[in-house]
Amino acid sequence: MKSQPRLIILNKPYGVLCQFTDADGRPTLADFVPVEHVYAAGRLDRDSEGLVLLTNDGKLQHHLTDPTRKVQKTYWAQVEGTPTGEALAHLRSGIMIQERKTLPAEIKVIEEPDLWPRNPPIRFRKQSPTSWLEIKLTEGRNRQVRHMTAAAGLPTLRLVRVAIGDWHLEGLQPGQWRDVAAN
Repeated sequence: MKSQPRLIILNKPYGVLCQFTDADGRPTLADFVPVEHVYAAGRLDRDSEGLVLLTNDGKLQHHLTDPTRKVQKTYWAQVEGTPTGEALAHLRSGIMIQERKTLPAEIKVIEEPDLWPRNPPIRFRKQSPTSWLEIKLTEGRNRQVRHMTAAAGLPTLRLVRVAIGDWHLEGLQPGQWRDVAAN
């Protein structure tokens, strides 16, 4: 008997692996989502936070992760430094990382968002200002946002994914999840 298609939105906390098991005993998705037979549609690094989609539907998982579909992902990145117009233009037009140029991205400077405190907190240096960027990508290479901002001279200090396509984190605290409709 085939199970009902299911789509879950999780706010993945900082320090959690985007998988359900770990031989080293580190925190995983299983520590937060007690649902069997769902798998992450895409990944977030251990040191990134925010929206992860989990599903038991292979077609939906493929649709969300297939690079040819260009599903947009939205991130809020706290970066070290103050972005110049040149750095923002460079980020928007594409940057060489991992020996390939990134696709054009939507980038804008935003006010510091109202987020939950990160544990552990970001270490602040009084001499180094920080800024927040909203970054919208349609590709998802390994540590892409971090590589992009570093190449533009703006190392990422905190990275939170807030949306994938039409699905948003709204109202979920770290570790919380909910079922949603699979549009």
